[in-house]
Amino acid sequence: MLIVLSGLPGSGKTTVARALTARAGAVHLRMDTVEQALVDSGHETHPVSPAGYYVLRALAGDLLRQGHTVVADSVNPLTITRETWREVAREAGVGFREVEVVCSDVAQHERRVRERVGDIAGLPLPTWEDVQAVEFEPWDGNRLVVDTATEAVAAAVERVLEGSTRP
Repeated sequence: MLIVLSGLPGSGKTTVARALTARAGAVHLRMDTVEQALVDSGHETHPVSPAGYYVLRALAGDLLRQGHTVVADSVNPLTITRETWREVAREAGVGFREVEVVCSDVAQHERRVRERVGDIAGLPLPTWEDVQAVEFEPWDGNRLVVDTATEAVAAAVERVLEGSTRP
């Protein structure tokens, strides 16, 4: 199973991903980790090109073909990136679940972004202004929406695992 978590920085994607991987015994693939590794290699600078998505998808495909459940954690705002995740799952012959992680409480979301402490050395954190500038293309398929402002992480994880679209 491939579970793709998408959403704005500070929405709670990584928090949900970590709880989900612990609960499901899955592998967590985080775009921030990949992008900082590319920068550390000396071949990229921030903001990183689409190379990070290529690396993350290749790793996900390998892990899926080995029988692992994969939780991919990235902003994923574009229709084309969402479709390529679906393609990774199809090629690996596994199920696919799209999850949009949101924080509907704007004040809480802003506070999270402004107060966030990074956990990846060298990775610049986006400002609130950066987050507000991200444009999400409309979704073209079914997705489960997790609102971290109103739903406990444990409940969200259970909904993701069972595929329920309603809290």
